[in-house]
Amino acid sequence: MKQYLPVLKKTRLFAGVGEEEISAMLGCLGAAVQQFAKGDYVIRQGETVNRLMVLAKGRLHIQKDDYWGNRSIVSAVAPGEMFGEAYLAPGSGPCMNDVIAVEESVVLCFDVSRLLTVCPSACRFHSLTVRNLFFALSEKNRHLVGRLGIAAQRSTRDKLIAFLSEQARLQGSSTFEIPFNRQQMADYLSVDRSAMSNELCKMRDEGMLRFERNHFELLESEA
Repeated sequence: MKQYLPVLKKTRLFAGVGEEEISAMLGCLGAAVQQFAKGDYVIRQGETVNRLMVLAKGRLHIQKDDYWGNRSIVSAVAPGEMFGEAYLAPGSGPCMNDVIAVEESVVLCFDVSRLLTVCPSACRFHSLTVRNLFFALSEKNRHLVGRLGIAAQRSTRDKLIAFLSEQARLQGSSTFEIPFNRQQMADYLSVDRSAMSNELCKMRDEGMLRFERNHFELLESEA
């Protein structure tokens, strides 16, 4: 567990808490390590989620397949990000999506009941973590609003513009990398892959952007 302390220190959940303090809290929070190979299910649709999870290593996709096998990627999870929190409240019901490891991954699990109950010593760092959890949930809600804004766009081009603009904003640069290959990107935007690729080429030819695989650069209009 100690090798993942630098990752935990950078998470929103443990913001402001030092590695020594995090290490001391792990037992109190019932922390456990789970490892997954590429393609493994971390959570299956219909399962009950009772632990808060943080990705320590690798990459995950939260996705959903319909009855006919059509896939939609809801979001990508990067190291340091938490997931599963939407199903921890009483009465939340089973998980509505699958969480799949798209590469070898390590997940840290925390007992949410211990997280929300400050230990008898009322340690300041535990209280800070509870506050951080609230702020992290707020950030998740803002991300969801952005995701809905992309999904609300009608055309493939409009979805691409909204998605790439959001990525530039989140990464603070007009040059950035996205966490998807072309098929995954199409699944995320809920568009046809061929139509999306054609639209990207048109946007490139019009001088709107440059790209190579998952690396993008947005260009300003010369007009």
